[in-house]
Amino acid sequence: MIRLLLYSQDQNLPLMLGPTMGGEFEVTLDSSAERIKELVRNQRCHVVVLDLDSGSPDQHRDFVEDMRSARVPVVVMADDDHCEAATDLVQRGAYDYFRKPPCLAELKIVARRAFEHSRIGRDLYNLSQQLRTTATQGCDQLIGSSARLQHVYDLIRRVTALNAFVLITGETGTGKELIARAIHNLSDRQSCPFVAVSCGAIPETLIEAELFGYEKGAFTGAVGSRKGYLEQAGQGTLLLDEIGELSPHTQVKLLRVLQERHFSRLGTSAIIPLQARVLFSTHRNLGKMVEEGRFRLDLYYRVNVMGIKAPSLRDHSEDIPMLARYFLKKYSELYRKPVSSIAPPAMALLVDYVWPGNVRELENVIQKAIILTDDDTVGPQQLPDDLQQPDLLGLGDSLTATSFEDQLRDYKVKLAQRAVAECNGNKTLAARSLHISRTYLHRLIKDFIEEETPEVA
Repeated sequence: MIRLLLYSQDQNLPLMLGPTMGGEFEVTLDSSAERIKELVRNQRCHVVVLDLDSGSPDQHRDFVEDMRSARVPVVVMADDDHCEAATDLVQRGAYDYFRKPPCLAELKIVARRAFEHSRIGRDLYNLSQQLRTTATQGCDQLIGSSARLQHVYDLIRRVTALNAFVLITGETGTGKELIARAIHNLSDRQSCPFVAVSCGAIPETLIEAELFGYEKGAFTGAVGSRKGYLEQAGQGTLLLDEIGELSPHTQVKLLRVLQERHFSRLGTSAIIPLQARVLFSTHRNLGKMVEEGRFRLDLYYRVNVMGIKAPSLRDHSEDIPMLARYFLKKYSELYRKPVSSIAPPAMALLVDYVWPGNVRELENVIQKAIILTDDDTVGPQQLPDDLQQPDLLGLGDSLTATSFEDQLRDYKVKLAQRAVAECNGNKTLAARSLHISRTYLHRLIKDFIEEETPEVA
C-alpha cells in the first residue's frame, strides 16, 4: 500500500480523494509541515502531495528541499494561478505537478510513478552505501577520511579479491602493516592465519630457516623439525616486512619460491606448495636499490605487481584530530584515566607539527600526554618540547606578535621563507628540506609574502 500524505489546508481533500483512490493508497491530510516531517522521519509516508495553498513560496522551497534530503518524493498540486510556482518547485527537486482540482486517474499515475522512482532511488542509495562499507570494511584500524586515505582504501578494495603480489611502501610509522591486514581481512582468506615477518629483525644466518623451515639435523642446533613462515601462513596471508633488508643470497631463494610457487624445508628435498598470499612492505626506495645493485631487478618486478603507498602523516594532516582522539580514547581507557578531550591550542600544535615519526609518533605523544595530565583535558603543556616549536633558529628577536598562536604562525612563515631562500627559490626542495608537503609550504607563505620568490625549474 502506498501511503499518500496531503500537505494542504483544504479539509475536503481527504473526503474527496480517500474513498476514490482505491485500496492501493492510504490517504491522510496534515496542514503542519513539522508534523509531516515527523511522519517522514518515522517512515509513515511514501509520497507527499503539496497543495500550494499551504504556506509561502519560500516555505514551499524549503519543504521540497527537506523532502529531497529525506528521499521522499513531492508531487505539487496547483491551480492555474500557481502553475509557474509549481514548475519552479519541480526544477528545484519536486517529482512532478498536476492541476487542481485533481484528475483522479492522473493523480494515481503520478503517485505510482513517484513511489517507484523513490523506491528505486532508495535501492540505489542502499547499494552505494553497501559498496562504500565494503570498500572500508576491514580497514577499521586505518583511521582517517582524507582524500589520500580514501585512495588507499580504494586500492585495498581493488586488490583484495586478486592473488597478485602487492608491494606496500611508505615511511616508518605510516601503517604499512595495517594496510596488509586490511587486504587480508577483506579477502576470502580472512579466516586463515595472517603472519607478519620483519626481515630486518632476523639475522642473515637464520633468515632461510625462519622462512622455509627445517628438518631435524639440517644444521647445528636443529634438534627438531620446524615449519617456516611460508608454511605457517597456510592458506592465509604472509607479510614480508622490510623486504629491502634481505641479502642477495636470500633474494635469489625468495625469487625462486615466488616463481615456482613451492619450496622445501632446509634438510629435505620434499616439495611444499606455497598456498599463502604473499605481501611485501618496505620503507626503502627499492628502485634506487636496484640501480645501486643492492636489490635484484627481477625480484623487484616480481613483488611490485601492484603498489600501495602509505601516505606520511604530514601529507594528510586533516586526519590528525581524528587520529588523536582515537588514541586519546584508547589510552585513557587503558590507563584508566578520565581524559576525554584535547584543548584547542594543543590540537593546533598537533595539526601543525611535521611528524617525522608519522602515526607511530603521534600515538606515542598522546600516550605520554595522558600519563602527564592531571586533568580531563590534554593541554599544550603536556606535549613534548619538539611540538612547542622553540626558537631554534634565533628568530625570537624578530617576532613582533603578542599571542602564542601569532608567534607560532610567524615562526613557521619565517622558517618557510628561509628554506625557500636557501634552496634558491625552489619550493619543492624547500619542502623536502623541512619534511613537509609542497602544498603546505605554499599555504604557509602565500598569505604573508607579498612577492613570492620566483620558481626555479
